[in-house]
Amino acid sequence: MGVTNNIHSRVWKHKLGEGSLFTSKYKLTILIYAEEYDNIGDAIAMEKQLKNWHKQWKWNLVKQNNPKLEDWYFTLKGW
Repeated sequence: MGVTNNIHSRVWKHKLGEGSLFTSKYKLTILIYAEEYDNIGDAIAMEKQLKNWHKQWKWNLVKQNNPKLEDWYFTLKGW
């Protein structure tokens, strides 16, 4: 989870094993969910809200939007 102004770069760093220690430790390299916001304040507020959700609620959100858990990286805007 996190907020970024360049999702392409952030996900690519994850794929290279760079970025946060958590990401590299657990080999998290697939983008299965993302939301786009015009306002950074709204994005941060949503991130804080999601961090308080139960794990099952988060999985339900992901599966509702990406039932096959496909990697969204190459389908992002701009590719």
